[in-house]
Amino acid sequence: MPDIKLGSLFDGLGVFPLAASRCGIRPVWASEIEKAPISITKRHFPDMAHLGDITKVDGGKIPPVHVITFGSPCQNLSLIGNRSGLAGAKSSLFYQAFRIIQEMRDATDNLYPAIAVWENVMGAFSTNDRMDFRAVLSAFSDTEVPMPPSGRWGNAGMVRGGTPDVCWRLMDAQYWAGSRRLARRQRIFIVADFRGRRAADILFKPRPMLPLTPPCREGGRTAAEGDRTSSFETGRQIPVIHPFQCFRMRGAAKRQEESAFRNSFGLPTDPFPTLLASDVTPFAFWYEGDPDGGCIRFLTETESERLMGLPEGWTKYGADGEEIRPLQRYKALGNAIALPCADYIMAGIYEVLADRAGKED
Repeated sequence: MPDIKLGSLFDGLGVFPLAASRCGIRPVWASEIEKAPISITKRHFPDMAHLGDITKVDGGKIPPVHVITFGSPCQNLSLIGNRSGLAGAKSSLFYQAFRIIQEMRDATDNLYPAIAVWENVMGAFSTNDRMDFRAVLSAFSDTEVPMPPSGRWGNAGMVRGGTPDVCWRLMDAQYWAGSRRLARRQRIFIVADFRGRRAADILFKPRPMLPLTPPCREGGRTAAEGDRTSSFETGRQIPVIHPFQCFRMRGAAKRQEESAFRNSFGLPTDPFPTLLASDVTPFAFWYEGDPDGGCIRFLTETESERLMGLPEGWTKYGADGEEIRPLQRYKALGNAIALPCADYIMAGIYEVLADRAGKED
């Protein structure tokens, strides 16, 4: 089997490395500055090097890899952020990641990386009068990308004709787990192929989803098997869940719209709102047949892991075996990507890179 290697910038909880390892790609190094996520990923990937602050990384001096992933900070792009866009202090770190990619390509005669993946919030489509996303596409494709005639970016598209081959797609985690219930999480993914025209095969081609992830064992990673049938920590009775749509609720209250405010309390069929790094979402909970015994409560850390498609206990311990504090777990999960979406992209990358390696042999 080909030894396909991955490097993860803005690594967070190691979701891209987890998805890569599930698809036959070997995580080699990661860059992250938050202590708790670093400790969590060191527990699960003890052989993966940690490079530290991205601004101090020289792409020409680190081990070359076939795939580089990066979910640059979204604070200035998010619809709930300050919307300063790529000019913002946090989101401008996108250019640091792109610098590292260019340095690695220069140092390897344009051999590595073969594929780059960028992930960010849906708000990146619209900041700076929609010019920020144009700047991202232009940076990847090394050409001036025109605005669409409609003046708006579609939820999927491509820039084709030069090198690299670039495709993007908006993916919502709630639709990526079959019968499993995941939180709503809309994220833009860009795939850039520096060695061919395979970005569309990676990002648009239908392929089977990987099986659900079992719980973690004591030493890290995932155990061989486990019961993942329930999405919530409940007893044997059937739970009834009404997720609150908090942003809709606040907007309706501000506009004094009584009907919209009542509807924002959610239905049992509603997805959980996007998990946030800065807040924990409340919901109404009771057992079937006992609404009077219900309560309003918040997601537990384990429930939050499940709603992101992650193995139970993924964030519970650090590399030293000490438990990670709940606030740090919630923050890290709120900044993470959903595993099924990352699985799908990594499976596509392995498919095209392994096929190329087979043809070269």
